[in-house]
Amino acid sequence: MNKQESYKWASKRIRAQVQRHVDIVATCANTTAILKEYFEFFWVGFYFYRNEHLILGPFQGPPACVKLTLDKGVCAQAVKERKTILVPNVHDFPGHVACDERSNSEIVIPTFDSNGQIRAVLDIDSIHFDSFDDTDQNYLEQISGQLASIWNCASE
Repeated sequence: MNKQESYKWASKRIRAQVQRHVDIVATCANTTAILKEYFEFFWVGFYFYRNEHLILGPFQGPPACVKLTLDKGVCAQAVKERKTILVPNVHDFPGHVACDERSNSEIVIPTFDSNGQIRAVLDIDSIHFDSFDDTDQNYLEQISGQLASIWNCASE
């Protein structure tokens, strides 16, 4: 299966998770599991935007940084710029936060609620350099967009 087909299947499965949404953590956990199942990502997970910090949420991969500030790093830049940040070589990124030294490239997609407020970032790392391209960005932004409705549940 090529990359686009994999994203189409992953997207379909994530859409089903969103339609059956009961809990933010559960939906985000299954989203990361689906992405990890379809792709050889080193690390895939969410950082929730809370009180001017990013707090580790559901993820797949090795242990990660628990709390990130917004003054440095790829995730912080995605929050500040409110857009996807694609980094072919994290070692060349000024202020990169190395939660695991094996990571060599990264893509971070901001996740908004249906009111346009940033609620999280979807962070994906690869052990390979230059792992992410426009195809990844386009599909991951679509997947992030599918999650908008989960943040607006009254109980969460």
